[in-house]
Amino acid sequence: MDALRLVQDMVPDARQHFRDFVRFSLDLMAQDGRRAPQDWRARAETEFARFLRKDLQAISGDAIFAETRVNPDGTLDIIDWPRPQHDGPALRALTVLRWGVENADEETLLRADLDFVLGHARKPCFDIWEEEVGLHYYTLRVCEAALKEGGLRLEDRDASLAGRCFTEASILARLLDDYWLPEEQYIRSRILATGRSAKELDISVILAANHAGEPRRMPLVATLDKLAALFGSAYPINRDRSGAPAMGRYAGDMYYSGGAYYFSTLAAAEFCYRSADLTRGDGFLETVRRFTPAGGDLSEQFDQNSGTQTSAKNLAWSHAAFLSCAAARQALVAQPCNPTASSAPH
Repeated sequence: MDALRLVQDMVPDARQHFRDFVRFSLDLMAQDGRRAPQDWRARAETEFARFLRKDLQAISGDAIFAETRVNPDGTLDIIDWPRPQHDGPALRALTVLRWGVENADEETLLRADLDFVLGHARKPCFDIWEEEVGLHYYTLRVCEAALKEGGLRLEDRDASLAGRCFTEASILARLLDDYWLPEEQYIRSRILATGRSAKELDISVILAANHAGEPRRMPLVATLDKLAALFGSAYPINRDRSGAPAMGRYAGDMYYSGGAYYFSTLAAAEFCYRSADLTRGDGFLETVRRFTPAGGDLSEQFDQNSGTQTSAKNLAWSHAAFLSCAAARQALVAQPCNPTASSAPH
């Protein structure tokens, strides 16, 4: 929905789509697992029973905000899945703020999401890949951004709530300072109660910077450098090729081919554009172009060995990542002080 905002002038009734999204989100808050039919498990196909979650009774109130997924009709998902995730309400609050709050529904949703973030940002949850429970850079960063931007909007309307948002955002900013590993020269993606994770060097840190609107910082640039070196040597499609590598998620990814991912490579390009590095950004974008079919379909992955599309077909996130990447590039080349703006390809 945030990506739709970037192209709303090209989409008929774009604002109405956003309003539908807001209404759908508000309707979810009325869901209550305690009202689920008593025989909901028995009604599932026998072969499907092993995929069901244990119960629905605890899914109400704040737990609704942390649900990883819901059904298309707005009912609760009965499938066993990694829960909770705490990044969703923060991302939704940022999206509402960026579209601009125009009515009571949007104000209600914004305040509800900020309230959830205030109470849950520092609580362990699953990461955006739905794999490990801990305190994650991505979640903390988008929560900090939502609270900071929300506080600015509320300052003249609700000084008390704005103050709480600013205070919590400052706490999160201090926590995030601990994610930089000076010896390894990258920002780690997670801190787990069980110890170090093999997934600490993770593209989610770069995604966090893009989604939170985080300014260029050298630790982020160093993290991208480490990720580019990792995937440049790990993926066969990157060997014997000059230019920016196709990017994955983290070392040792086992999902389908383990990458490469369109949204990862586009995230690297977008970060470069946001950092005013047009040449490097164009390198990553050229890599995406090389592995995109003529029809423009973007799956979840393009195989790290063959470059063929794999995993989820026409993934919404892949297309959204392209839109936000293109918008970042357009903003960069439009800058009057950019010496490459006049000659940069469009």
